[in-house]
Amino acid sequence: MSTSDQRIAHEVDARALLERQRRAFIAAGPPSVALRRNRIDRLLALVLDNTDAFVDAMAADFGTRSRAASLFTEVVGIIPVIEHTRAHVPQWMKATKLMRAARVAGLRAEVEPAPLGVVGIIGPWNFPLNLVVLPASAAFAAGNRVMIKMSEVTSGTAELVATLAPKYFEDTELAVVTGGPEVAAEFSRLPFDHLFFTGSPSVGSLVQRAASENLVPVTLELGGKNPVVVAPAADIERSAIRIAQARMVNGGQVCVCPDYVFVPDRSVAQFVDTVRRTWVGMFPSIIGNDDYCSSVNEANFDRVVALIDDARDRGATVESVVPAGESLPDRATRKIAPTVVRGVDERMAIASEEIFGPVLSVLGYSALGEVIDHINARPAPLVAYWFGPDGDSFRTFLRNTRSGGVARNDFAAQMIPSAAPFGGVGRSGMGAYHGKAGFDAFSHQRTVVGTDLPFSMTGSAAPPFRRGMQMYADVTLNMARRRTRRRLRNR
Repeated sequence: MSTSDQRIAHEVDARALLERQRRAFIAAGPPSVALRRNRIDRLLALVLDNTDAFVDAMAADFGTRSRAASLFTEVVGIIPVIEHTRAHVPQWMKATKLMRAARVAGLRAEVEPAPLGVVGIIGPWNFPLNLVVLPASAAFAAGNRVMIKMSEVTSGTAELVATLAPKYFEDTELAVVTGGPEVAAEFSRLPFDHLFFTGSPSVGSLVQRAASENLVPVTLELGGKNPVVVAPAADIERSAIRIAQARMVNGGQVCVCPDYVFVPDRSVAQFVDTVRRTWVGMFPSIIGNDDYCSSVNEANFDRVVALIDDARDRGATVESVVPAGESLPDRATRKIAPTVVRGVDERMAIASEEIFGPVLSVLGYSALGEVIDHINARPAPLVAYWFGPDGDSFRTFLRNTRSGGVARNDFAAQMIPSAAPFGGVGRSGMGAYHGKAGFDAFSHQRTVVGTDLPFSMTGSAAPPFRRGMQMYADVTLNMARRRTRRRLRNR
């Protein structure tokens, strides 16, 4: 079968799945609390019953990825969020009553969250299980059917999810699609009721463009260059240790990893020295170390190495922490040594491109204003980090910068509360999920108003227009003008 024929076959299959899900959704109507919870339970069981197989698949996909890392980030970390969602489904499903006093007179108004229908989810490769299961659980909580397009980069994990899903779900509830970029492109053009994408801003813009052909609303969870500010009053040693550790989570292949760090000029040398010592202690070996995550493929390996080489060639100071007796970067294992880059300027690709690898840029600063100006001159990041006390400087930083979230004194602290929304702003994303934000993202807030009044409240808007209608409009307008002018005078 030719590539063109394969693409058509995949498109037809995905469209057929979508139509089956939509017909089933319409026929069954909004699911009960019990069914929504049951779907969430089955989704969680799919993960928990097959944890070892998933860990093995992800290790094979990455080349080197430790069992502990996969367990923590892909399985254990999602349980509290899913349990929080499951527990709150009955509460979130309740309609909001409006104009309660008017009910006595016969006017009833409420807003009820209604399921959208069929939600499409396009997953990434860096956390191939976590970042499809969490949005799927939110979509189920809101009463939807779900179709998932797994990342082809982590093909082993993708095939495992596709193989296991039919054991837990009818394909009219949850369907899993696999395949390459062509399949993903066709998937994003399907007329879903909502499309959820996690990935890079460049691909996210293509997904949004494709979805717009069918006016499909999108949630985009993207990335960006996440800044870190080490405040003058911060504990430099502790801050450097935590930032160095955070940079190495999943080999640096995390959308919320710190990307570049502002350190007070007088403390840069101490900061870099502590980062170096931290990495030496963390990784006495790298090539044969199962805890050191590889670049997921050669393309990402080459891209990160090229960023380092470009910075060095353009005058940056580059220091890689390489264990004795090892030669890195190593193409065979796709491992790149933890690297500090100093002296970055705008000529270097690393100044604007998200690194997504074990590399940390360090910049000195003398005043908070220059840090704020630097951040505001660039696209809003997914998360901004602050290391130091919660004082006036931190509050100034909060008021004058924009980011998807803010974490102080720890990596990804903004994700600790299960009820907290997670999402970007501007180029780092559109929309949010986790907690009620996820339920709301996959729901339509439908207003329902009924009247048993003996007269029409809105009938006066139709001709013929009586003199009383004009008098009412004139009085209302004059009162509004006086009220507004009074407020403006009293500012």
